Amino acid sequence: MRIGIACLVGAYVLSQFYRAFLAVLTPDLQADLGATPGDLAVASGLWFLSFAALQIPIGAALDRLGPRRTAAALLALGGGGGALLFALAQSPGHVMLAMTLIGAGCAPVLMAAYVIYARVYPPAVFATLAGATIGLGSLGNVLSAAPLAALVAVVGWRASLGGLAAVTLLVALLLWLAVRDPEPASPGVAQGSVLDLLRTPTLWPVLLMMFAAYGPSASLRGLWAGPYARDLHGADAATIGWVTLAMGLAMVAGNFAYGPADRLLGTRKWVVWTGNAVVLAALLLLAWDPGASLLRATVLLAVAGFCGAAFPMIVAHGRAFVPPHLLGRGMTLINMFGIGGAGLMQFASRPIHGGAATPDAYRALFLFFAAIVALGLGAYLFARDSTD
Repeated sequence: MRIGIACLVGAYVLSQFYRAFLAVLTPDLQADLGATPGDLAVASGLWFLSFAALQIPIGAALDRLGPRRTAAALLALGGGGGALLFALAQSPGHVMLAMTLIGAGCAPVLMAAYVIYARVYPPAVFATLAGATIGLGSLGNVLSAAPLAALVAVVGWRASLGGLAAVTLLVALLLWLAVRDPEPASPGVAQGSVLDLLRTPTLWPVLLMMFAAYGPSASLRGLWAGPYARDLHGADAATIGWVTLAMGLAMVAGNFAYGPADRLLGTRKWVVWTGNAVVLAALLLLAWDPGASLLRATVLLAVAGFCGAAFPMIVAHGRAFVPPHLLGRGMTLINMFGIGGAGLMQFASRPIHGGAATPDAYRALFLFFAAIVALGLGAYLFARDSTD
């Protein structure tokens, strides 16, 4: 079981890498394929939307088929195949299709680990395990920053993506060989559906907070941090790598910090609410003067990344309201709101930014993300706290 979990964490490293690496490739894809930041916003949004669209069927598959087959098959077909298509891309449309496939391939990985945690370990440590998994997996976020920029400078982006395709297929094979499915909650086919979860009033404030909490930091780290640093601060590819690395490391640290916070402070709701209130403040400061120094911008992006890493805590909060026989579907539903929110925000961010390399364009972008977080905080005030 532990070896299988280690392999799932490795697969999640790839998932984090693939959702964030476009920011670093922006100059190369623009030069070689004519891909604009708007094109890459669509491509990144498609990654998140395909990921989100599969969460409901993946939830049923996790409950009925188990984590091993679900995660290994999708990662091989979607993740490995999509990365290979990306390496061979000849147009922005090919990049969009590749990102759609990669998003589908990464879709089951984290939830497969979470189902194992929920069925094997005590509920009180779920948030800690969930946070540690995202924290370790977020090394992919780090690798997609300065290390990727250095690799691309040496071998080029096509060779880099070809190598990633091979690594993805290898990890999928390891999942098939090493993951062990936990015992189901009850014998036979689980009764009920996601509609039963949607009729649960206590879940809705958690779902809305998840929608608002994950998208801004994911969109900034994975998409807009690179163009922002380039357009307003004159950053080259190497400098963009360091800016995104700082935000990525902050997100890693944030996941580890959130993990045990519910047990230390005796609340989940107010840990999540307070952290996202800080994210709101950081976004408003970025909007106040987007053209200020690159150091200030990098610090504020890192603050937003650290405090916006509440994903595992929100999953743990929502999991408390999900019956055992719907565990897979419940956690994938919560995940769908987070990932789907990120995808929709990335699509919406394209017209809001407008393609202009001006302070006003980025001010509008930061205010858009701030408004989403503020609405999520308002809805979350009505959540019922839970610490298992």
